[in-house]
Amino acid sequence: MEIRVLRYFLTVVREQSITKAAEVLHITQPTLSRQLAQLEDDIGVRLFDRGSRKISLTNEGMLLRRRAEEILQLVDKTEKELIEQDEQIEGKITVGCGEIASVQLLPDLFDSFHKKYPLVSFDIYTATADNVKEQMDRGLVDIGLLLEPIDIEKYDFIRLDMKEQWVVVMRPDSPLAEKEYVTAKELSEVPLILPRRLKVQSELASWFGDHYEGLDVLFTSNLNTNAAIMVSKGLAYSIVVKGVMPFWDQSKITYRPLYPPLTATSVLAWKRGQPFSLAATKFIDHIKCFLGMESHNN
Repeated sequence: MEIRVLRYFLTVVREQSITKAAEVLHITQPTLSRQLAQLEDDIGVRLFDRGSRKISLTNEGMLLRRRAEEILQLVDKTEKELIEQDEQIEGKITVGCGEIASVQLLPDLFDSFHKKYPLVSFDIYTATADNVKEQMDRGLVDIGLLLEPIDIEKYDFIRLDMKEQWVVVMRPDSPLAEKEYVTAKELSEVPLILPRRLKVQSELASWFGDHYEGLDVLFTSNLNTNAAIMVSKGLAYSIVVKGVMPFWDQSKITYRPLYPPLTATSVLAWKRGQPFSLAATKFIDHIKCFLGMESHNN
């Protein structure tokens, strides 16, 4: 399976026509048809349902499309990084993070590095720790700011001092908003939105104790902002790390801490043994120096 043919394949998918794709690629239609037929022969599956007006993908074709996009993204990233090795330090560093309080450490980190290396830019990928870690494993994210608990056996990391506080998000007119804090028993009596991450659900199960089994879980959610929309409509209460809450309009949505308090830590991590670009390598060194900490490894 050649990279060139994967690009041909994605062009056909995008254009939904071999004729149009051949024009975009500046090759003849018979040549492109032969390449696609050879691709199907090589992998032993049919990729297209060829209709009279346009072609569509089979289930196998849809899977190859997802994988081809990931492969070509990684190939393009790698080619760019190889070119950058012999030039002045420049390029793009991808940093993955969730909606957590520790993100507030990143602006100073980015700014101080950018002053040293002004040709370097950053791509911020926002997702849960599990999703960020998956992208790191694929080589698509360089550095991850990960909310624990998270399996970082294959990573070097720096555990940050900032504590992530768990809170319950609610409407300002909610009865629970009149309280200073909210207990497990009180939450067991209302509909809830829980984090989607299973490791985090285990942490919350320990906090809820005997109340956990009887919870009314209406939703699970992977990002705080989307969960907040459900809360604002009065559908449920959302349990989240405080994260971006200080930047939300407290007249429309508010929060109260859990009692007894529940906190978490976060880590800045990068995959051990990963061949990074020169820019990313310099940034990792900058992280260690900026935070004044030694990285850990397992």
